[in-house]
Amino acid sequence: MSNGSTGDSSRDMARVEDELLARWPESRLEPSLTRINALVDLLGSPHRAMPVIQVAGTNGKTTTARMIDELLRGFGLRVGRFTSPHLQSMRERIVLDGEPVSAERFVETYRDIEPYVQMVDAAGEIPMSFFEVMVGMAYALFADAPVDVAVIEVGMGGRWDATNVADARVAVVTPVDMDHAEYLGPDVPTIAGEKAGIIKADSIAVLAHQQPGALDALVRRAVEVEAVVAREGTEFGVLERKVAVGGQQVRLQGLGGEYDEVFLPLFGRHQAQNAATALAAVEAFLGAGAATGPIEQETVRAAFAGVRSPGRLEKVRTSPTVLIDAAHNPAGMTATVEALRESFDFTRLVGVVGAVHGKDVAGMLAALEDVCAELVVTQNTSPRAIPADELATLAVEVFGADRVSVQPVLREAVTEAIELAEAGPDDALGGSGVLVTGSVVTAGEARTLFAGGGA
Repeated sequence: MSNGSTGDSSRDMARVEDELLARWPESRLEPSLTRINALVDLLGSPHRAMPVIQVAGTNGKTTTARMIDELLRGFGLRVGRFTSPHLQSMRERIVLDGEPVSAERFVETYRDIEPYVQMVDAAGEIPMSFFEVMVGMAYALFADAPVDVAVIEVGMGGRWDATNVADARVAVVTPVDMDHAEYLGPDVPTIAGEKAGIIKADSIAVLAHQQPGALDALVRRAVEVEAVVAREGTEFGVLERKVAVGGQQVRLQGLGGEYDEVFLPLFGRHQAQNAATALAAVEAFLGAGAATGPIEQETVRAAFAGVRSPGRLEKVRTSPTVLIDAAHNPAGMTATVEALRESFDFTRLVGVVGAVHGKDVAGMLAALEDVCAELVVTQNTSPRAIPADELATLAVEVFGADRVSVQPVLREAVTEAIELAEAGPDDALGGSGVLVTGSVVTAGEARTLFAGGGA
């Protein structure tokens, strides 16, 4: 009986996925809140049913959202979390009580809102996009659950992103850099101005370290709407950190005081900064500050120790070590390379890169060139995937022809990279590794090859 139910739910899930994927993809946008506003109005304003912590920025959004979720649940709150894109399953985007929603609940929520989605489609010239429908589903599901708080990651930008129908109590902005310039603007200050749109009246803006022009744009918006501002490096930040087995030990300055002996099972300075930002966001949400002192330290330590961020320098194999990382722009790749140098003792690293059109691939390759002895270029299954031969041409310009090989099928590319790593002279000393990177899609498909990841 249960097997039949499982089979039915799998088929139902596949049908819903097909219907959603038939809509405009996330890479195609008509910047507007018109359609999502119409949908949530028809649904009875589920986005107003719970307080929201919203997370925008260029890099680190998903991991920061995961950390906020973990901390809030540590304090006994029921949390709904919406993030994007997904690595392997569409259900990863809508998380309840720390777990992706079940296929049954995903399907049920979609079918519940489907008639209203169709009404919005019929009323306008442009039907709702895949992302807009997913946002509507998340808000509806969280309102129905119900949750105590929703942690919502922006899809792109901020001002006109579909998630921004909600008025966040705490607006978090991770570091802003160049990405999606065709939609967000030609320079970092302009992009930051778009992301600043999540900062609303009477909210608290928690701002990670920013480039000067970006910080100016974010603070200007906060002043305009009379939001309270907390800035990394001023009101909160990373006081100390040191590499530890399986991650790092950090001491954080929060809004309410210092938090020491915090183990974070993630690699790199950027993850410590994400942790400081997440902590400040939760303190702000809980009303903590200098007058109240720190929130419960042991709860904070336990929450951070439990944080996982799949596809972010995630080890999926040993001997040789295979790491998967979803970096997909130069700033993200630079942070990944810095973390690699700090936390891993590779004497020989082979890269596997699959990327998509619309990204600064040359910038990513330049960041990788100094740490990868050789590069295997491949392609993922995204419709926007750069063909392997085209990617190879870009890679040869950076690495030289003798360091680049081409394997259009990801599985074969990973196999070749492992063989190249094992062939290195220092493999007996355990110094060889493989890094699979270049795109969230590439990272997700690589995780599937290794049965979901995990060391």
